[in-house]
Amino acid sequence: MPLVERKAQVIWEGDLRTGSGTLQVGSGALSGLRVTFSSRAEAPQGLTSPEELLAAAHAICYAMALSHVLTQAGHRPERLTVAATCAWDPAALRITRMVLQVEAQAPGLESHRLQELAQQAEQVCPVSNALRGNVEITLQV
Repeated sequence: MPLVERKAQVIWEGDLRTGSGTLQVGSGALSGLRVTFSSRAEAPQGLTSPEELLAAAHAICYAMALSHVLTQAGHRPERLTVAATCAWDPAALRITRMVLQVEAQAPGLESHRLQELAQQAEQVCPVSNALRGNVEITLQV
């Protein structure tokens, strides 16, 4: 299977403290999203940040992985809710932690089995695989 590539571009104008950027993605799904350092490091002010976008990417990717793992195990999900929280440590210049809070509704799925399958899904999630070893990933099921 060939590699799947997706693109994003930001145009940044000005210095870090007073400048801003505008994000575009290749699909056109996100167009003209503004980013600033103050919205990243202080109050969001209705703007997004790299950490918020990474949390969104991880939540989406993990939900897809969990849906697949559950279905393969005979528990086709009716509904999955995945909330991701990404922690950034400005002093260390690192993203340090990602917490995935998971709720699943699937016929016949018992809590202990969900725990097992949720862990399996984390292992096959491409975003988890990209972060693992650099970012602490915690599952809350």
